[in-house]
Amino acid sequence: MKKQKILYVLIFISTSLWAQLHEVGFFIGGSNYIGDVGNETYFNPNQLGGGILYKRNINTRIALRATYTRLKLVADDNAASNMDRKNTGFKITNTLDELSAGIEFNYFNYDLTTHDQAYTPYLLFEITAFNYSVDTGSTAPSNYEYERKTSFAIPLGVGFKAKLLDHFTVAAEIKGRYTFVDNLDYNNPNIPLLNYGNPDSNDWYLFSGIIFTYSFGRPPCFIPPTY
Repeated sequence: MKKQKILYVLIFISTSLWAQLHEVGFFIGGSNYIGDVGNETYFNPNQLGGGILYKRNINTRIALRATYTRLKLVADDNAASNMDRKNTGFKITNTLDELSAGIEFNYFNYDLTTHDQAYTPYLLFEITAFNYSVDTGSTAPSNYEYERKTSFAIPLGVGFKAKLLDHFTVAAEIKGRYTFVDNLDYNNPNIPLLNYGNPDSNDWYLFSGIIFTYSFGRPPCFIPPTY
């Protein structure tokens, strides 16, 4: 009897580890910057962005995922409610390319192989590398030199996904990125005209949108042992 229980446990673990379905898709939505320039509202998507996504469902609760995203950050002090910031009059535009990898944790069991419980809220934890523009110097007042730089961020997100048809799913997601830099807005302490804001506060940015994926790959059939 003990050997029989161990066998069932091993079969369950094996099925959980190898019963993977793959998903590929794309997403589209809006982005906004949170920092020393522009509107102080945290959730304020004002620029269109998007990307592509790959997911590997390990089991009904956990999925690994990787994404490429291209988005634009625009902020204008004229949109601020704080008068000190409004009077400064800065306006910035930065384009980011990012690669992210992480884990989705489903609140409910989410099984793409059946029509039962084919929806769930989820939490998202990732690590992101992003490439963006920074100013490196000034050749004249208000005439700056730029280069591309790569840095890292920690995205945390929430979403809700549901199965539409046999192989298609849709999800709504919002994800905030805490960065390790303070120059998404071109802040540079070595350039007097660009030395502004709080140097002890790093920049954030958000992206919210809709995801569409196509699933493929069939999990192995489970055949219970006979005795």
